[in-house]
Amino acid sequence: MALKIIDLHIHSKYSRACSRDLELPKIAKACEVKGIDIVATGDFTHPGWFKSMEESLVPDADGIYKLKNDSGKTKFVIGTEVAVVRKHKDKTRRVHLLLFAPDMETAGKFNRKLESDGFNLRSDGRPILGLTCKELLKTMLAIDDRMVMIPAHAWTPWFGIFGSKGGYDALDEAFDELTERIFAIETGLSSDPAMNWRLSKLDDITLVSNSDAHSLPKLGREANVLEFASDENITYAEIMRVLREKDKKKFKYTIEFYPEEGKYHFDGHRDCHFFCAPEETKKLKGICPKCKRPLTVGVMNRVHELSDRDGEEARRAGVIPFLNTVPLLEIIAGAFNLGVGAKRVQEMYLAMTRKIGNELDILTRVSLADILVASNKE
Repeated sequence: MALKIIDLHIHSKYSRACSRDLELPKIAKACEVKGIDIVATGDFTHPGWFKSMEESLVPDADGIYKLKNDSGKTKFVIGTEVAVVRKHKDKTRRVHLLLFAPDMETAGKFNRKLESDGFNLRSDGRPILGLTCKELLKTMLAIDDRMVMIPAHAWTPWFGIFGSKGGYDALDEAFDELTERIFAIETGLSSDPAMNWRLSKLDDITLVSNSDAHSLPKLGREANVLEFASDENITYAEIMRVLREKDKKKFKYTIEFYPEEGKYHFDGHRDCHFFCAPEETKKLKGICPKCKRPLTVGVMNRVHELSDRDGEEARRAGVIPFLNTVPLLEIIAGAFNLGVGAKRVQEMYLAMTRKIGNELDILTRVSLADILVASNKE
């Protein structure tokens, strides 16, 4: 059996506020250090990035790609994130969505369709499209029925499908008769599966976790662990089947950021440096005590608003488990009381990943004794 770690949401150097180091060879190398086996290409709608994909990647299996000349172990699936912004059902909706294509040819057809419809794909690796979620899904399925849409970071206030600012209260409000085509959502950094288990309407929805990496060090901070019969069985179709069917035998667990560390977990105002739990928001009557304007309702509050049960009820019914971790760089930085970019922290990180193995192995599988030896601690 082959256990694989998969990160289905990253960006390229063509996305705003993203590192210039996000190029395919560097992404592949960073994934090896991190322990990620399969990663989304990200940003396939951007002409510059798509050209880079065509020049750098070759097929490895059905819907799975690798770097030319076998120059890295990392495998790629064709995936991206887009923003849709349009008034729908009497409210302006702003939603980020993950899109996946079964092969490069299909992605190219999809890109050409968007361009022919007048959308600007060159301005950002994550383009803004004047469509509803449903309209975009229809376009995808008309291109190829194998294309897949997964709502990204579902609970974030501004761009989550359930977000307090521009989202919906339920998937069927967004997709109507096409709701059955949405079989997974991304929980995002500010929520974890246990929070999502509180909504019975998500019982048949697979919860995926990804890094949404804007730089190489952020790769794999959240990820999915799937099991395959062998490396030969790893295909786009099989990955999507596992997610579609919520195959608990194959989908072993997700790797999770602690949601309290997510910048949208609690209510608040970033500019005011004020954040609070939902109970405090209620006491404040939703008003920021610093600027006296309405607080932005965060993920925890929104989950509480839409939930209809205790999460333990779902846990007892049997769900795909998860494992919370802290990035290794942050652990080392905390131990040294330094920033993650400090030379001493970086040197220790490189030493440990050279001596022991990749980061996710260190965080989830390697014994404490081996870690002590590799970090020169007695």
